[in-house]
Amino acid sequence: MIRISDSEWKIMDLLWEEEPKTMTQLTKELYDETGWSKHTIMTFLKRLEAKGIIYYKEGVKAKQYYTSITRDEAVIEEKRNFLNRVFKGSPGLMVANMIEQGDFSEEDIEKLREMLDKSDR
Repeated sequence: MIRISDSEWKIMDLLWEEEPKTMTQLTKELYDETGWSKHTIMTFLKRLEAKGIIYYKEGVKAKQYYTSITRDEAVIEEKRNFLNRVFKGSPGLMVANMIEQGDFSEEDIEKLREMLDKSDR
C-alpha cells in the first residue's frame, strides 16, 4: 500500500512534470509556495525513497531523482486507500453519501446515469 502525504505530493507533482530533478532544483521550485529549506526537501525525498516511490542516480554534481510510479498508479492507490478508510471499500457507499449530501447537481447525476448505462457491468 502506497501512502503519499500532501507535502510529498508537491514533490511528486514536480517530478512527474519533468524528471530527473536535483534536490536544489526541487528546493528552488517549491520555496515560494512552501518556504521549505533544502533540509526539509531532503527529509521528504528520503521518505519517498524509503517507500519505493522515487529513486536516484548519482549525477555529475548531485543526485538526480526519478519517480518509480506513474501519477495514475498513485491516484489509483490513493483512491483505494480513501475508499477503504472512509467508505469500507465501497464506491457505491461513497456516491450514495455524496448524493445524499447534495454534492451532485442534477447534471452530475444525469452524467452518472449515462456512465452507468454505458458500462459493461
